Amino acid sequence: MLSWAADAVLLLHAAFIVFVVLGALLVARWPAVAWLHLPAAAWGVWIEWSGGLCPLTPLEQRLRLAAGEQGYRGGFIEHYLTGAIYPEGLTREWQWALGAFVLLLNVGLYAAICAARRRRRSAARAPKP
Repeated sequence: MLSWAADAVLLLHAAFIVFVVLGALLVARWPAVAWLHLPAAAWGVWIEWSGGLCPLTPLEQRLRLAAGEQGYRGGFIEHYLTGAIYPEGLTREWQWALGAFVLLLNVGLYAAICAARRRRRSAARAPKP
């Protein structure tokens, strides 16, 4: 049972990362999601830039150890993604780059969403011929 809980935390963590990176796409469809996405994106950028560790990582590790599995050192990205994405390892510079990527991507997506809404409002207010 604890192994399944660890797997559930792993999936939650992965889903959270996807939400941090691409959640603005949901905001385009459901604007209220911005209230969840903006703090999540800020957290993701802060974690990368500070070199901190997301609390989901130690939770997953504790559950794995309690289930009799082997834990791992480092964070989620280092353990699950570094080998596939960064064969030479995750450096502080890469963490800064990841944080900047998340920030710039989301600023761009929110700017596009706001511009599209402004265009729709302007078109709706324009006098009909």
